[in-house]
Amino acid sequence: MKKFDVVVVGAGTAGCMAAKTVAEAGFDVCLIDRKSEEDIGKKICGDAIGKHHFDKLGLGYPTGNELEQRIVGARVYSPDMETVFRVRGEGLHGFIINRHLFGQRLLKNAIEAGAVLLGSTQTLEPIIKDGFVAGVLTRDLKTESKAQLFSQVVVEASGYSAVLRKKLPPDLGIDVNVDKEDVEILYREIRELKEPVAEPEFIELYLSQKVAPGGYHWIFAESESKVNVGLGIAMTHKFPNPKTQLYRNVLSKPLFEGSSIVSGGTWYLPTRRSLDRMAGNGIVIVGDAACQTNPAHGGGMGPSMIGGTIAGKTIVEAMEKGDSSQEGLWPYNVRYMQSYGAEQAGLDVFRIFLQGLSDDDLNYGMKYRLIAEEDVLKATMGEDVRLNITEATLRVFRGLGRLSFLKKLRDAANLTKRMKTLYLNYPVSPKNFDKWKREAQGLIKEAESKF
Repeated sequence: MKKFDVVVVGAGTAGCMAAKTVAEAGFDVCLIDRKSEEDIGKKICGDAIGKHHFDKLGLGYPTGNELEQRIVGARVYSPDMETVFRVRGEGLHGFIINRHLFGQRLLKNAIEAGAVLLGSTQTLEPIIKDGFVAGVLTRDLKTESKAQLFSQVVVEASGYSAVLRKKLPPDLGIDVNVDKEDVEILYREIRELKEPVAEPEFIELYLSQKVAPGGYHWIFAESESKVNVGLGIAMTHKFPNPKTQLYRNVLSKPLFEGSSIVSGGTWYLPTRRSLDRMAGNGIVIVGDAACQTNPAHGGGMGPSMIGGTIAGKTIVEAMEKGDSSQEGLWPYNVRYMQSYGAEQAGLDVFRIFLQGLSDDDLNYGMKYRLIAEEDVLKATMGEDVRLNITEATLRVFRGLGRLSFLKKLRDAANLTKRMKTLYLNYPVSPKNFDKWKREAQGLIKEAESKF
């Protein structure tokens, strides 16, 4: 039996930031991961992250081998490929990173701050005592020996697998399951091309319900001749295999003729608003385990680092007061919602709207610039969606018999604002949570019924 002030389960972007933040305050932190120390950071993902996240966290930009490519903008293609939104601006500046080296940097920061790493260690389940999460049961993957690690606070940062969240008792009040319809399955490959990419500093996003139902496919240049190419699909109804879709519809393009695969793989990503409650007695939940991703494009590294940092600061305050109860950790919920969660919630409504559109709807919407090019970026950043519906546009859509589409777009914009406002007014104590949650669930049901 070992005792720590805080145990962090998962040394990903969220877990490392939480561990670093708490350890810097002088508390004893144990950081657990089932990967070996040298493999931490190896993860299949899109490898793209916005510069604004580094600025917000005061984190140094990726440099040297950690940096694959700088991003200055994006090209977004309609399903028929006839309309291209070319979007650039400060909010789109970012980086394609070497995911392994970036993860190693965050791990190093946590260890240098004082966190103790237990690599090659599997977390089996939470230890529950008197209605509190009091620690975790682990297994050393090299020796198969089991151990109990006790702490005042446990940070659940185990990613999509959510090994602790799924085993929490109902009386903690935390949603343990995430609906399959709110998850995307993704497949991506790193490929070496025969010919260089034009404008590698622009990421490319392709919308098509036929190719990537409920998602999109992408091409991100890591250099002039190496790309991260992948495809994400919402796990609704009888969804197709993303690898099959990528090979059939994307890798068959002339760009990939004669290309060679460097690596490839599948992963799962929650693409909904964050969990409604992410703190309970003795536990906080961060990163993918808390659904802290951008519902519009699935970006998760930035939000998860924000979540880990806010959680860490809240834990420090709670520990200094000697209160690791739900009430003591509750400010984490409030701060996250006001920092990023409200934007996520609004984007979740817009995701539901977009997933209900046909390719024809997307083609017409982009062709007639119903959302102006310069507002696409703002929309994906969680700002209010501004519509560009003129009298001329109304006449065109009336003639096409598509006025119902314009009404849905207006409804989506209004419902997005209402959802965001509700989350900005997240209850400051658990006492008012149930009423707030009923309102949030009502807005989601309204979105699902309309779109």
